[in-house]
Amino acid sequence: MAQKQSGDLRHARTGIELRPGLDGVPATQSAICDIDGEQGLLTYRGYPMQDLAANSSFLETAFLLIWGELPSRDQLAEFEHAVQMHRRVSFRVRDMMKCFPASGHPMDALQSSAASLGLFYSRRAIDDPQYVYDAVVRLIAKIPTMVAAFQLIRKGQDPIQPRDDLAYSANFLYMLTEREPDPLAARIFDRCLMLHAEHSLNASTFSARVTASTLTDPYAVVASAVGTLAGPLHGGANEDVLAMLEEVGTAENAGAYLDEAMAAKRKIMGFGHREYKVKDPRAVILQALVEEMFARFGHDELYDVAVAIEREAESRLGPKGIYPNVDFYSGLVYRKLGIPRDLFTPVFAIARVAGWLAHWREQLGANRIFRPSQIYSGSQLRAWMPIDERVTAPAA
Repeated sequence: MAQKQSGDLRHARTGIELRPGLDGVPATQSAICDIDGEQGLLTYRGYPMQDLAANSSFLETAFLLIWGELPSRDQLAEFEHAVQMHRRVSFRVRDMMKCFPASGHPMDALQSSAASLGLFYSRRAIDDPQYVYDAVVRLIAKIPTMVAAFQLIRKGQDPIQPRDDLAYSANFLYMLTEREPDPLAARIFDRCLMLHAEHSLNASTFSARVTASTLTDPYAVVASAVGTLAGPLHGGANEDVLAMLEEVGTAENAGAYLDEAMAAKRKIMGFGHREYKVKDPRAVILQALVEEMFARFGHDELYDVAVAIEREAESRLGPKGIYPNVDFYSGLVYRKLGIPRDLFTPVFAIARVAGWLAHWREQLGANRIFRPSQIYSGSQLRAWMPIDERVTAPAA
């Protein structure tokens, strides 16, 4: 039996209290990422994101997240070379992707493709450090290739093979367009991947840890996380931000749009985060990247709209602790890079694979299968009813 108490459900027999969405309930212990939402501080393994964005690279940051320390020069060179040599995917994976409907969402294609890797590397030896290293390399290397491949396949083109002479981020942009990207564009994209690589126990990372706790293979772990990220309440918000900016149209309309949206109790896309009570530190870095891109490649008028919305929102939403999050400016960067809008969330997944794999390794280190409790709210004990005495069930 359950009863309502102060907005929460508490089990009358056990006293267990329900916290919807596990809000504020610690579900694990982790040394990977820390968030200070009051100060706007995000750290990976103790290193502030601002320092990593200024000095590191995505692959170096991925190494840090997964193995706990920054690599030596030799370790980084070995890791980069291993990823470089494993970018290609089997022709069977490409043939499978050619059977996907062109109208399908790229996240669904990515989830299926990531899961299929488990068929090609079916050996499960999660207690073998070499197996773990190889799995990390394969997933970080092949996920971008599969995202780019589906983009071209759905356009009726053959996928572009990776180039071994290009660095990680430059190679992905090349596989999308078959044009070598400007070095500044590649560097900015690399910074974007770093900013999205990890963010504590969000929904997709929790999904990854739950799946990992069953001791299944890492390809299933990543596939489950991709499926979770695909939900509109998790990934994809930067797509909605661009749609909002286009709807607002001009900077002059920003105040009126916010007033109307707030009166109608509509969510302002790209604003607010459960962890932050100040501006998301990733949004601060992304805004600087946006301005750097526009200075080099030309201005985007939607940026003026975004700045006006942030300015107008400060007095309306700031007192409530609602500020721009990572999604508010990232879509403008991807738009300028020429990345199709429905690839924004797959790009998010390319980055977040590093964080998912870090949590996979950490879960294996002190594993206990997740088995949370529940508060039962259904019918109490009932007598069996013969079929001729039953009324039509509501579900019918």
